[in-house]
Amino acid sequence: MKTLQFLVIGKNQEILETLKRIIENNEGWKAEIQSNESVCYDYIKDNQVDIVLLSSGLEDQFERDIKRFCEESDQDVKVIDHYGGGSGLLKNEVYSLFPDLQP
Repeated sequence: MKTLQFLVIGKNQEILETLKRIIENNEGWKAEIQSNESVCYDYIKDNQVDIVLLSSGLEDQFERDIKRFCEESDQDVKVIDHYGGGSGLLKNEVYSLFPDLQP
């Protein structure tokens, strides 16, 4: 099974912790959570990240900048705009990016 590494970025710590728990309930999925946008760029550069998950509370400019950064990086980093909807929606968003992982 392929391991997926997530970087979950948002401003609400409770939501970030919930997303981390939901993500890590899936075998092979690991999540790092971050509310400080300025460290996200270095984290992506220095770590293997498969998915950047954008949660609530982020400024529009940061969202545009981090998406551009991921597109231009040497890694194949996917970005998901996730603003709620439960674990089923999150799984569908991930499986749409990685269809080979669908059970």
